[in-house]
Amino acid sequence: MSETRYDAIVVGGGHNGLTASFYLARAGMKTLVLERRDLLGGACVTEEIAPGCRASTASYIASMLRPEVIRDLDLERHGLRMVPCEPGLQAAFEDGTVLPWWTDHERTVAEWALVNAADARRFDRIDRRLKELARYLQPFFLEPPPDVHARGWAKMKEGRRVYGRVKKIRGDEITDLVEFLTGSLGDFLDRHFESETIKRMFLANNVYGMHAPPYRPGTAIGLLFHLLTGGDDDVQGWFGHVIGGMGSITQTMAAAALEAGAELRVDAPVARILTTDERVHGVVLQDGTELSSRVVLSNADPKRTFLTLMEPTDLPDGFRGSVEAIKMDGPCAKLNVVLTEAPRWNGMPADADLNRRSFATLVPTLEGAERMYDIAKWGDIPEELWVDCVVASNVDPTLAPAGKHVMTCFVQYVPYRLRTGTWDDHREPLGKRVIDIVGRYAPNVPGSIEAMQVLTPLDLERTFGLTEGNIFHGDLNIQQLFFMRPVPGWSAYRTPIEGLYLCGAGVHPGGGVTGAPGYNAAHQVLRDRGRARR
Repeated sequence: MSETRYDAIVVGGGHNGLTASFYLARAGMKTLVLERRDLLGGACVTEEIAPGCRASTASYIASMLRPEVIRDLDLERHGLRMVPCEPGLQAAFEDGTVLPWWTDHERTVAEWALVNAADARRFDRIDRRLKELARYLQPFFLEPPPDVHARGWAKMKEGRRVYGRVKKIRGDEITDLVEFLTGSLGDFLDRHFESETIKRMFLANNVYGMHAPPYRPGTAIGLLFHLLTGGDDDVQGWFGHVIGGMGSITQTMAAAALEAGAELRVDAPVARILTTDERVHGVVLQDGTELSSRVVLSNADPKRTFLTLMEPTDLPDGFRGSVEAIKMDGPCAKLNVVLTEAPRWNGMPADADLNRRSFATLVPTLEGAERMYDIAKWGDIPEELWVDCVVASNVDPTLAPAGKHVMTCFVQYVPYRLRTGTWDDHREPLGKRVIDIVGRYAPNVPGSIEAMQVLTPLDLERTFGLTEGNIFHGDLNIQQLFFMRPVPGWSAYRTPIEGLYLCGAGVHPGGGVTGAPGYNAAHQVLRDRGRARR
């Protein structure tokens, strides 16, 4: 039987928890990961949805997985294989147009020029400009956000750190950066582009998972966020299919953590994080088992960590109130479908290869997205929905037997809180509505469905522990980013409880399968441990 005393316990075996456990174990800390489900991976998993057919049930495309994490954990040696998506994004339109956004910048400019030559020229300039600006944000991804509450020598040290990252920035770039951090995506696109088709291409690559319509201030930040680097080659705006599904990422991370010396347990839900006198001293499992540790990292979202896994008396009143105010309210749902034939998208070029045929984003107009959001925010399910379709089995035949195909559909905007009825009542109608929409662009799909899994916002909460179904552990708006994440004053992974840290997507730099929060939290623990020893 394993010992019950550890140097560090990680609550939650998602990709950030596994990343953190690797770095802690590698540093010599006796580390235990506790996962509530019967498989590791959190929302980054591959699961069987029908006999012999596997899908990435929640997260479904690799984009910003940190190259440093890939290299440090030696994920390729442990079996990780990713195939670049080409194109990285592709939208299908009502008139039968299928427009790709290629990794090759010049190829995209040439293809978009066939839609609107002036807009293609503007895209040429703006994409280069955005990539330059994204490079200024890149260094902050794998380090804590600026500590605006630092004093004395620490304040001077923070100032030098930030200055070192942006000392080469020009005045015009500063104004651009402010515009993208505070402005709306819709206003930016209306100001720079004429073609609705081109505007919709930008929309298709932004505000995913955000509880915000495109004309809300702050939504333009997605233009920069999705141009941060990812993949083992450190490519800006990189998207990739993971062979074996997204669960291959977390399975290889688990192998790396085990090799480093971490202990990993499944079917081990944590009931309480234990504290005494504002210091953590372990956890208690739902079966009553107590495990001791002077360091606990929670990979759960902030609300689940502080409002569910802790007693109200464990936390300062002001802090608990700030956590309660975090905006969650996830606007997403997910469909995973087994088909007897691959989708035949209207307008798809006859010479398109399987990689290109694996993508179709059914994106609304800016006005349509605003309407969808307005309907959903009052608790109703819009008739029209934004659907992002990926047929991963086109690229990865290991996901389905010959003659079968697996398609996942990410759906936005839907409400977490319904005005009438429950999501258990609306699950089947939602699935039918999404398939009807897909059928307009690929008429063979509705008649080729063999099995379907519908995950509503409530299902995302129940199955994956995502409070209010929020895939990012807290909305990605400017009031909940950088030194404001998860709450002002506590952005450096520490909490008011000594020895308790957050390592999930609810802390800087936020959501997506990046490994960055886990990396940063583990290194914060190791820095604090080093200071304590000194």
